[in-house]
Amino acid sequence: MTATMTETRQSVLVERCNDAGELLGVVQLDPEYFGALVNVPLLHQVVTAQLAAKRSGTHSTKTRAEVAGGGAKPYRQKGTGRARQGTTRAPQFAGGGIAFGPKPRDYSQSTPRKMVRQALRAALSDRAMEGRVCLVDRWSFEVPKTKDAVASLAALGVEGNVLVVIGGNDVVAERSFSNLAYVNIVEAGQLTAYDVVVSDWVVFTDETMPGEVSDALEGSVVANSSRPLAGELAETAEAGGPQGDETAEAPATDEPEGDEAGVEDAAGTDDEEEDK
Repeated sequence: MTATMTETRQSVLVERCNDAGELLGVVQLDPEYFGALVNVPLLHQVVTAQLAAKRSGTHSTKTRAEVAGGGAKPYRQKGTGRARQGTTRAPQFAGGGIAFGPKPRDYSQSTPRKMVRQALRAALSDRAMEGRVCLVDRWSFEVPKTKDAVASLAALGVEGNVLVVIGGNDVVAERSFSNLAYVNIVEAGQLTAYDVVVSDWVVFTDETMPGEVSDALEGSVVANSSRPLAGELAETAEAGGPQGDETAEAPATDEPEGDEAGVEDAAGTDDEEEDK
């Protein structure tokens, strides 16, 4: 099992941009965090434990001993033709106690830390292999403004449920994204596998990116970039390509071609002979 959990895949390349969507370079993510094998059963177990830990467990119902009233016997023991009853707070009566109802309990599960860390690596690796990891140098918001946050996400080309991983000092960015219902804000130290699994995109900054980020080889290109600006540049490059294969149409002339001219000359000669 240890060999399965430590197996890694090849590294992943992502574009490093600013919050305006301008490309700053292509970087290579740390394969320890973004190239791990996706162990689905492990991921399921850890996510289930994290969801269980969020439950407060304060539900409670009253048994027949805890419901007020019901001290008097409702009717005599014999002679009524009905089943004998000793209290009106029994579970079969309306207003009576609840049999086997929920009581306050702790739903948390004990999960080894190695499993929790490996599940987070698996979730990040899955998003990286799908090309759903975005890297921003920093958030340059001067004041908290939701409009600027929406513009930044649109420039980066991220859509759907977005997970923005911020640092402890990104107060302006946190307040800018807080009004967006489709954006989940998490500090880097509080990032969990569940946060990654329920998000379509994960956006990091240079400060919050886990592992070591290195520059990619010169000339490396990220295929299928999500940035709208990259798509516009690609369309422009295709439109401005060489057009040598296209053949130019010959200009139309009123002069008849060779065969047609010969036929017309022969017809004119015959007309002259008939006149003579």
